[in-house]
Amino acid sequence: MSEPESCLQEKVRGGSKMNPGDLFGHIGSIVGSLIFVWAMFKQFFPYQVVNQIEKHSQRLVTYVYPYIQITFNEFTGERLMRSEAYSAIENYLSSKASTQAKKLKGDIGKNNQSLVLSMDDHEEVGDEFSGVKLWWASGKHISKAQSTISFHHPMSDERRYYKLTFHKRNRDVILGTYLNYVMKEGKAIKVKNRQRKLYTNSGSYWSHVMFEHPATFQTLAMDPEEKEMIIDDLITFSKSGGFYARIGRAWKRGYLLYGPPGTGKSTMIAAMANLLGYDLYDLELTAVKDNTELRKLLIETSSKSIIVIEDIDCSLDLTGQRRKKKEKEEEEQEQEKNHPGQKQQGMQEKDVKSSQVTLSGLLNFIDGLWSASAGERLIVFTTNYVEKLDPALVRKGRMDLHIELSYCGFEAFKLLAKNYLNIDAHHLFGTISELLKEIKITPAEVAEHLMPKNASGDAEIYLKSLIQALESTKMQEKVVHGPHWTEK
Repeated sequence: MSEPESCLQEKVRGGSKMNPGDLFGHIGSIVGSLIFVWAMFKQFFPYQVVNQIEKHSQRLVTYVYPYIQITFNEFTGERLMRSEAYSAIENYLSSKASTQAKKLKGDIGKNNQSLVLSMDDHEEVGDEFSGVKLWWASGKHISKAQSTISFHHPMSDERRYYKLTFHKRNRDVILGTYLNYVMKEGKAIKVKNRQRKLYTNSGSYWSHVMFEHPATFQTLAMDPEEKEMIIDDLITFSKSGGFYARIGRAWKRGYLLYGPPGTGKSTMIAAMANLLGYDLYDLELTAVKDNTELRKLLIETSSKSIIVIEDIDCSLDLTGQRRKKKEKEEEEQEQEKNHPGQKQQGMQEKDVKSSQVTLSGLLNFIDGLWSASAGERLIVFTTNYVEKLDPALVRKGRMDLHIELSYCGFEAFKLLAKNYLNIDAHHLFGTISELLKEIKITPAEVAEHLMPKNASGDAEIYLKSLIQALESTKMQEKVVHGPHWTEK
């Protein structure tokens, strides 16, 4: 054996062992030097040369590296819509994350009764399917353009993603059955844990709280036959995805709820959401700057939702017949003549304070091309004065079903008595029935008289209070309309 070989063996046997700290330091020094050299190379050589080197180096790594990676981004289409695949993966990995990940994110689940956990950023969990092992990792990209975000809407431009890694020999299994299995399981978990939400807009951004309104059609005070018709219409719509696809129409339906204040329009919307299990988007038009923002809000709504614009006759200048140009010009000229300079000042104030959403923009929102961006949606308008609305806004095809919620009749009263007093019959019902034929009173006013106000819970006290209110209203009407007034 030669002398160098004997010396080498001696070192290996432990005669001269390298300190682990020195070893890592030596490796770090080499890596640092390579990074420095590569940075200098990229700076002084043409980018075409650098691109070719990177291209061929990646190919070399592909030949050596036996794993395939698939990335699922949170947003698709330049951040316009949240990816359904990303949401399904997030739900599917929730159970894996709770047992494997060291960093977790928590949220409240359905009915505030359970905690739903998910992976935090830059965590990794393993999975196994038909004997195949694979790994899921979470991550996020932070855009360098964050400084351009408005101070009024401080949203960081973070793009999260999940990355799936598996051996290339299992490509067929993963792409053929595993990913379909993940999508199916993720959607099932979403339905199971789903907590419905109530959204409202601040400018062009949605924020939400949990939707917990208890209203149902069983407690809604209205004509029973009309109520049954509405329920059938809603359920038929929710099951008609195939029908809408076959006839070539967007899967949406419009409802116009109109009637005096206090007749239950908002309560009906809550009952509709509870019947179908839909989210609610309460759209405040006066907070929307222009038609572009309105379109952006529409795109960000989800399927299985109800988009609501309440009191649309008060929202913007979208009501009444569109006046002819000549009439408008005459009115402006008259105003300028009587108040010189006021017109220009008023226009400036309007530009600063008012929303620039137009009737045309709202019509496109309801049934334009962008209205088909998500399926299974209801669009609901409410108004106290249906005669003020522009006919183009409420025609069939936009507002498909017009529902009048009027004053309280005897059938609606009986339901309120059952709900509030837990009675089905009483000797005072006959008197109330006759009075309701003559007096206009809203369900909200009737409910206020039937609301228990002490611990005794004596139904007769509250029924007499209602009768007294009805008789008082009847006397006032006689004073206003004369002694011969007898009908509603």
